[in-house]
Amino acid sequence: MRLDKFLTETGNGTRSQIKVYIKKGLVTVNGSVAKDGSVHIDETKDTVCFQNKAVLYQKNRYYMLHKPKGVVCATKDNVSKTVLQLFAPDLQKGLFPVGRLDKDTEGLLFLTTDGDFSHRLMSPKKHVEKTYYFEAEGSLDAEEIKRLEAGIEIAKDEPLTLPARLSDIQQDNTLTKGCLTITEGRFHQVKRMLQAVGCHVVYLKRLSIGQVSLDETLAPGEYRELTEAELHAFNKK
Repeated sequence: MRLDKFLTETGNGTRSQIKVYIKKGLVTVNGSVAKDGSVHIDETKDTVCFQNKAVLYQKNRYYMLHKPKGVVCATKDNVSKTVLQLFAPDLQKGLFPVGRLDKDTEGLLFLTTDGDFSHRLMSPKKHVEKTYYFEAEGSLDAEEIKRLEAGIEIAKDEPLTLPARLSDIQQDNTLTKGCLTITEGRFHQVKRMLQAVGCHVVYLKRLSIGQVSLDETLAPGEYRELTEAELHAFNKK
């Protein structure tokens, strides 16, 4: 791989920026100052340093984002801010969101450069569980909870939803709070499921996907790389 391509793919700048860094002597290969970005290196064996720090090559990148409200799950949008714009400019290349959350929904979202990873998490055939915390105007009785968990009609032209799970339900006179776990990803599914039993969602937050939960130390808009343990939870090293 070319040295400049390696540095670009590891998030250290654009090709033009890398050219400047090399001219300034900020890049070394195996202890020697690099003179030319077009030189070929072995990314698995050679030691590349930028500003005296080793640059590790990773074919794909995986991030956990605490998506805030008001941001859309897209790489480009002519009207609204996108989740990609929450990332540092030098990290944005090749990144895309895994699935989507509604603009007014917050919580756990993955972004990656790995299409296979996205497919395995979002494919309807994989039945990966996704848990949401909701607050909704209205109430749920035992029969309505049973209907939601068994599968419910949310549109005349759609099949029943797959079995779901409700937990931690709390209710007062006007508001119901709780968690809903589903294995599908239909358009506005959680909101439509609750609407089908007379509850209007006013707040929604995704808490987990599979065995990986949102890192609550991340404030809305903050992100971090997935850990090795989290990647292993999806059988991905």
